Order: sequence, then structure tokens, then C-alpha cells
Amino acid sequence: MTTSHEARAESCPPTRGMAPGGLPLLGHALPLRRRPLEFLAALPAQGDLVEVRLGPRRMYLACHPDLVQQVLRDSRTFDKGGPMFDKVRLLTGNGLATSCWAEHRRQRRLVQPAFHQERMAGYAAVMDHEITSMLDSWQEGRVLDVHAAMQALTARVIVRTLFSTRIEDWAVDEIQRCLPVITRGFFTRMVAPLGLMEKLPTRRNREFDRALERMRNVIDQTVSSHPTGTDHGDLLSSLLGAEDEETGERLAGHEIHDQVMTLLMGAIETTSNTLAWTYHLLGENPETEARLHREIDSVLPGRRPGFDDLPHLGYTQRVVTEALRLYPPTWLLTRSTTCEAELAGLRLAPGTTVALSFYALGHNPALFSDPERFDPDRWLPERAKTVPRGAWNSFGGGSRKCIGDRFATIETTLVLAAVASGWRLKPHPGPSIRPEPKASLSTGPLPMIPERRRQGSSAPPGPLSRE
Repeated sequence: MTTSHEARAESCPPTRGMAPGGLPLLGHALPLRRRPLEFLAALPAQGDLVEVRLGPRRMYLACHPDLVQQVLRDSRTFDKGGPMFDKVRLLTGNGLATSCWAEHRRQRRLVQPAFHQERMAGYAAVMDHEITSMLDSWQEGRVLDVHAAMQALTARVIVRTLFSTRIEDWAVDEIQRCLPVITRGFFTRMVAPLGLMEKLPTRRNREFDRALERMRNVIDQTVSSHPTGTDHGDLLSSLLGAEDEETGERLAGHEIHDQVMTLLMGAIETTSNTLAWTYHLLGENPETEARLHREIDSVLPGRRPGFDDLPHLGYTQRVVTEALRLYPPTWLLTRSTTCEAELAGLRLAPGTTVALSFYALGHNPALFSDPERFDPDRWLPERAKTVPRGAWNSFGGGSRKCIGDRFATIETTLVLAAVASGWRLKPHPGPSIRPEPKASLSTGPLPMIPERRRQGSSAPPGPLSRE
């Protein structure tokens, strides 16, 4: 089946444009910093490949799905780099998320076993334990900051799956305290056109430096105290025991540190923000919430979800997919050309920055009908076929697709199912929720009211979702 979008791509050459509103010296740094989502979402109207200025630097945003796929699939030419990854690499080290193409291939071979399918049931058991602990602490009718609750949950999940039960509670708490400070500082450093603000001795810069140092110390202490030689079923055991099949090499100490830092940063913020946005969207769409509850009541009559239930929670997973379209945690990323390359007919010199915005893709009316509507059924198999290939990329693509995509999908689905089996979260009256673009796309504080529900009490009525 050929979609109208594919037909257009075959008949029309890619177009190029310039982002409007640039200023001398600063370029587009101000709108990208002050209202980045609105700025990026408006750029596809300027062309398939749009030039953006960050101070004296040029950056090209790929707006057409075909161009996005070209960049993602050719990771050797469009390597990790640009203003985002150059700054992040200085902070988190040279882990999977930031390493260059050649180093990434080696790291991926070594880290991949930690995410093999046979380990997922064990990770799911840890998730279930932490989800149960969270739900046991809820009080009906007492306002809950869902964003903070999901961040605390995902922090404990990734820490416990990384380090098993051998990490001390103080270390978990320290990671939870440091993480928001670190992620808040990432975006500021990423879009600073000249890199001067981050060098000033301001209060926020000092807080950022202290939080980063404390996080590194926690990781070093925990890794050094972890018993070696035995697989404890956690991620760190897999990393410590990993051996490259081609060379026989193992990860060095500093490489272990960088991978742990990368996994912590990636797994906590992205998953917690996905969950927070999902609950916000469900609160605004009671009919969708009711359909979710009916699926849970049908699949899980009177019990909590388990790993084996995941294949039967089709609507629940479509809810997550649609939330990721509207509010992708990785809302902006950059690549850097390693050699002369061509994109949309434009010759790019080595070292040129190319940007991708999954947020702009997800809100593009040329790619999604009624793009601002929260509609999980757009991901039913027959409807999903009409979505242009490459329009949804929340986990990236190509050889650098997120290594933890399956882990994250299991976690979000189990959380939604477990909460829905006994609770609903009602919106709390107050200021409207607006996206906060940081290292990940955040809801900010999200006050909601937990309300116990009995299975079968969902309303309003409607058809049960199809698989």
C-alpha cells in the first residue's frame, strides 16, 4: 500500500529552507531556548531540510521522515556529535549514548547481553516489587505529584536492576537528589551559543557541578563494592562479565563507570517523563482511560499484572505509543557529519551539525491526521500502515537505536497496568501543564488525586479495544 505521503515523496524532490527570525550574532538561539518546541514544530513548513543558526554555527534540521531515516541509518556518516552530544559527553563520559561510531560498535557488542530477552523476566520482577512498594504508599484523596512519583519509581527500578539488592538506600536517595539538578542543566548548556554562561560562578552552575560530582562518586563506590565473578542477575554483573567475541576484550573500569552513568541518565528521566505525560493525557481523556481500565479488567481479573501478561495488553501499549508521539522524551538530538555528505541535495562539509526533532515529527499535520488529538487507536495495525515510514522514532533507529527500548516498554506497560488494576489518577485543579524541554521533555510538577477503583467500575461505556 502506497500512502499519499510516499507518493508525494516519489514525485517531489526534497525542499530546503531557512528558519525565520534569526538575529545577528545569536542566530536562532533565543527562540530555541525560550520556546524550543513551538520553534521546532513550525520549521517543517519551511522545507524538508531547514537551516538554523546557533550563534556563528549552522545546524540543519531534517524535517522529512525520509531524511530522518537517512541520518539514523547511516550512523557512520552522521555520527554522534553537535551541540547536544558534545556537551553531554563531557558530563556523562563516553558511554553508548555519546560514543563515536567505531567505539559504539565495540561497546554495543559488550553491553547488548545485559538486555537480552532472557533477562527481561528477572528485570520485570524487580519492576513489580518497586511498583508494589510505590502503590502501597499512596493515600486515597491525597494530592500526589505524579511526575515526582514516577521519577522516584524509575530511579529505584533502574538502580535495583543495575546493582541488584546490593546498593545501599543512601545511594539510591543520593541519585534521586542529584538527577533533577543534572538534567536541568543539560539543555541550558546544549543551546548556549557561545558556551559562556555555563562557565560563570552562578548558584545554578555550582549546584550542577556539585550534583554531577556526587553522582559520579556514588557510581564509583557502588561499582567498586560489587562482587565480581558471579552473575547476580543484574545489569552490572552483565557489564562486568562482558567479553567481546571478536577481540576477547572486556570493559575497562572507566568504561563501566560511563556505561552506568549513561544507563542511569537514560532510564530514569525518559521513562518517568513518558509515564507522567501518559497520566496527564489519560486525565484529560476519560474515555481513553475507561478503555484502558476495561482492558485491564478483562486481562487481569482480580490480580496484578505479570511479565507473561504483556502480550495481551495491546491497548495499554498503544496508549504509551501515542503518548510518545505527542511528548517524546528525546525531543531533539544532533548528529555531526564525519565526511562530506549529501542531504536533501545539499552538500554538507565534514563536521556539519544535523538535528532531528521527534517532537516536530509527531506534531506535523502532513504526517499525522489531527496531530494534537490523543488517539491510541491510530496505532491499530490497519491504521498504523498509513503512518509514513520514519514518522515515529521515539527510540531512535538504525544501529544506534536505544538499547533499552524493550526494557522501557516493559516498565511503562507494567506501571500502567498495575496502577489501573486498583487506582485511577484524577487531574487536580490548577495551572495548565506545559512541556518543559530539558535533557528530556518533562511535565514539571503534575498534581493528581489517587482514587481507588473496583475492577469493572470503568465509565463511560464504549467498545473494548481490538488487538
